[in-house]
Amino acid sequence: MNLSPGVMFCIELVWLGLFGWYFATDYGTRKRVLAFLLVMIAVGLSIVMIWPPEKKIQLGLDIKGGTSFLIRLQEIGDKQITPSTLDQAVEVIRKRVDSMGAREPIISPVGKDRIQVQIPGLATENIQEARQQLSRVARLEFRMVYPDNGDRLRAIDAGTDVVPPEYKIETHAEHADTGKKPQTERILVKKKADLGGEHVSGSNAYFGNEGWGVQLRFDSEGAKIFGDITEKSKGFRFAIVLDGVVQSAPVIRDAIYGGNAQITGRFTEQEARELASVLENPLQTPVSIEEERSVSPTLGLDSIRASILAGLVGLAITLVCVLLYYRFAGVIACLALLINIVLLMGSFQLIPGGVVLTLPGIAGIILTIGLAVDASVLIYERLREELALGKSLQIAVQAAYQKAFSSIFDANVTTLITATILFWKATGPVRGFAIALTLGILASLFTALIVGRNTLGWFIDTGRVKKIRMLHLISSQHINFLGKGLLAVLCSLALIIAGATSF
Repeated sequence: MNLSPGVMFCIELVWLGLFGWYFATDYGTRKRVLAFLLVMIAVGLSIVMIWPPEKKIQLGLDIKGGTSFLIRLQEIGDKQITPSTLDQAVEVIRKRVDSMGAREPIISPVGKDRIQVQIPGLATENIQEARQQLSRVARLEFRMVYPDNGDRLRAIDAGTDVVPPEYKIETHAEHADTGKKPQTERILVKKKADLGGEHVSGSNAYFGNEGWGVQLRFDSEGAKIFGDITEKSKGFRFAIVLDGVVQSAPVIRDAIYGGNAQITGRFTEQEARELASVLENPLQTPVSIEEERSVSPTLGLDSIRASILAGLVGLAITLVCVLLYYRFAGVIACLALLINIVLLMGSFQLIPGGVVLTLPGIAGIILTIGLAVDASVLIYERLREELALGKSLQIAVQAAYQKAFSSIFDANVTTLITATILFWKATGPVRGFAIALTLGILASLFTALIVGRNTLGWFIDTGRVKKIRMLHLISSQHINFLGKGLLAVLCSLALIIAGATSF
């Protein structure tokens, strides 16, 4: 089941409204009803987002198998690689990968001058072809179409004329109206370029009186050449050619001097932006493949089995230990943990483009299983202390959640900082681990402080639970930890200095 963006937006807006209402409401029946609605909407939406999993969950290179390339754009002279140049390079490489018939490739910028290209399912015999396609420099050219409005080509098709030696027949897809399929057009184009793409200094898509169009700017030499061409060829067409493929063939309406030109037509916004991307010619600079990594599908299947087994074993051990140690409270903690996993998987699909599941990402999910219990342990141990002071169960539960919140918040924020640094500095699958860890922490906070708190509170306030028993393996020890604070600080500093020196 696929939800439209409009429906998704409305559901998320309602959920955020309920979330704000929940925190603005005092404890009681209304707060629990709001918590129930929040959980049901979140769980229901998560299930819809990930079902069926074999179609909704994107598998990474290390699971599905395929090849990964790390491409670096090289600077020429004083021409530096800018963020705009890198973004345009990503678009050109995406067109090349799509032309290879790759399914669901992952193409993303890495750092300031690199591009990560992951092609799942790429066969071994096609790797060399992929290397050549990705490392090839883009050639942008402007070539004149034979100046007769198609009469010569029709005569050639009729067999009454021949192709001129300096021309050749090319095909390109014409722009079509909305809802119609694009038509293929044959045109007679010069073999030699009249103007090279190296003279284009910039290009951008714009929306004007005639709809979407493309504006391009030439350098001083290119402006002069383009002005002479348009002066001699009014009313005729010229072709924009990238890597030998005609991208567009607009009509020259007037002589254009000054280095600025506009290309108009029945463009959609996406077509205009793609054509602007072509005109920028980002891969005119040389590129090199710095790293190539291949994974066989068999290894990917073995990785999936091992990862699923590790996750299930870890989950089972965690659930059993929590149930044995905390008994009824452990049941609630286990319920929160299961909901946490569902929310985590669903949140992967809420990120634009979806999160590609890799082995490090699965490791992040497994780590989340352990982290999800941490908050419940802090709360229940605090609850044990409050009950030992002779407080009633209802008051002890409220005090336990209030006093444990600061510890839970501090522990998760420090982990979030680590995950943020990983996402910022790491690349590829390691970044997937950071995303899984971050989403897992947020889901853990939600389930511990909303699911666990309201569920346990409902059982106690309604009188269904009058006493909570917990296992106590270690007897109470009265240790003055704060009195050893100076010693702890000195030991920590010594370890930090030793570690930094060794590194």
